[in-house]
Amino acid sequence: MSIETINPATGTTIRRYAKMTAAAIEAALARAEAVREDWRRTGFDGRARRLRAAATILRERAGEFAAPTLMAGNAGLLKHAGNVTGCALAIETIFREAGFPEGVFRTLVIDQQQTADVIRDPRVRAVSLTGSVGAGRKVAALAGEQLKKCVLELGGSDAYVVLEDADVDKAAEACVAGRLVNSGQSCIAAKRLIVVDAVRQAFEKKVTELLRGKKLGDPTDVGPMARVDLRDELHEQVQNSVEAGARLVLGGARPDGPGAYYPVTLLADVRKGMAAYSEELFAPVACILPAADEAEAIRIANDSAFGLGGAVFTDDRERGERVAAHEIHSGAVFVNQQLKSDPRLPFGGIKDTGYGRHE
Repeated sequence: MSIETINPATGTTIRRYAKMTAAAIEAALARAEAVREDWRRTGFDGRARRLRAAATILRERAGEFAAPTLMAGNAGLLKHAGNVTGCALAIETIFREAGFPEGVFRTLVIDQQQTADVIRDPRVRAVSLTGSVGAGRKVAALAGEQLKKCVLELGGSDAYVVLEDADVDKAAEACVAGRLVNSGQSCIAAKRLIVVDAVRQAFEKKVTELLRGKKLGDPTDVGPMARVDLRDELHEQVQNSVEAGARLVLGGARPDGPGAYYPVTLLADVRKGMAAYSEELFAPVACILPAADEAEAIRIANDSAFGLGGAVFTDDRERGERVAAHEIHSGAVFVNQQLKSDPRLPFGGIKDTGYGRHE
């Protein structure tokens, strides 16, 4: 059985990859274990030189990345999502071209059962997962069974709180940018826009204006979702929310034709009991949740199973810092700007978002 990569824009198969055999997995594990000690003794200067070389190659091809695990002297094994197999193999190639010892970084083309076997292997000392809550529970159970360190970065439903003294135009611009990052498919995208009643009408008008200007099909605005089945599940979330009383301002119609496209959508009057209130919408769907005042906005922000990131918008910086640092329960909360991650800082969340920090 192979692992298939499908183009989400067209629905066509890009390539099928043969899964690794048990012997190939054993060889990768054995090589990583054998090379790890020599790699650790290379020293910081030697490891940094190779990482800088890898970063140079990657900048030339696809942007920038960080690899602190390798810098610390460890070997790394990557189990990627099946729809990005080519990307994972390309990253392995870049490390090899940068002069890393064979086996220090290896992409494993394996399925879920094979992944579980790798996690159980005593040569694997720690596990890090970015994925769904369901996958996180399974990986955490396996890692705990083996007494292995584990970092989980799972779902998120980031709250952007807009208070009555906020600059509405700037807040709307930041919220739209945060909502549509990677076509809405980002763990730190602005999922819930919680707006106090005093400015909600003006905010909704500005957000609607900004969203109407986004083009579907242009990757610089809104490209396809990762898979058709995820698009269809998302559409059900939108429909269920509308049936429960949410107001559909924009979008919400599943397009005909190939690909996993979903239109830019805006739901307003989103309240408790709706899918858009409590579930993660991993798509270009903005949701406006009304709040009477700051206290209710904070309560709504914290009424979530997730806690990865968020933002608060206000003309009073001290007020914003108080709400961000002491009132909203989340891994990171920004003031008057879009939430971002930075490889120089620890990153992670609380509650069902997972535990541990990427450093």
